[in-house]
Amino acid sequence: MSRSGTDAYDSETHLPPLVARAVAAARAQGFAKSCRPEQGRLLQALAAGAQEAIGETGTGCGVGLAWLASGARAGVRLVSVELDPERARIAAEVFADVPEVEIIAGDWSRIEEHAPYDLLVLDGGGNGKRGGDRPAEPDRLLRPGGRIVVDDFTPATAWPPLLDGEVDHARLHWLEHRDLHTVELPLAKDLATLVGTRRRAASAAGTAPQGA
Repeated sequence: MSRSGTDAYDSETHLPPLVARAVAAARAQGFAKSCRPEQGRLLQALAAGAQEAIGETGTGCGVGLAWLASGARAGVRLVSVELDPERARIAAEVFADVPEVEIIAGDWSRIEEHAPYDLLVLDGGGNGKRGGDRPAEPDRLLRPGGRIVVDDFTPATAWPPLLDGEVDHARLHWLEHRDLHTVELPLAKDLATLVGTRRRAASAAGTAPQGA
């Protein structure tokens, strides 16, 4: 979630109807930390590649989830977890007529109940950004070849990436994760997203063990 993400829609036109509905709900509730349009369009594109299931932590009022649902193929189920019960209720109203979407009120770890996913967006827990936040485990939550998304970084200008003058260990966790191929995608001057693809096992990729 972006601190002023909802305001970023003030000059946006031609939004997908579901996204416009979610933005209206966020504005009505005074919720500022919605997914920005740049990030939303990336989520919409990534969602189109999902075959069975998409997961998200941190529903908010449903703006990011609306981008995902707008890009997903028919029949793909979407599960999103929101810690705040009132926001979860509001989001559920936004998606009341979208049977593929399920909103769960609770800790982010409840996303594990519906794994594995083709695409998992860690926007409200499980991304390791906050102290004490246990990072999600891609090998448990993603299908081989599935993608994980962690947003709301500033574009890196050095290596290792820095945050407030210190090494950004949360970002490094995903960039160097042994189970992922991860890339940082700059979306704006002040916004970057990490997209990681779960590595396929040698046998799944058709590679014979050495000596076979």
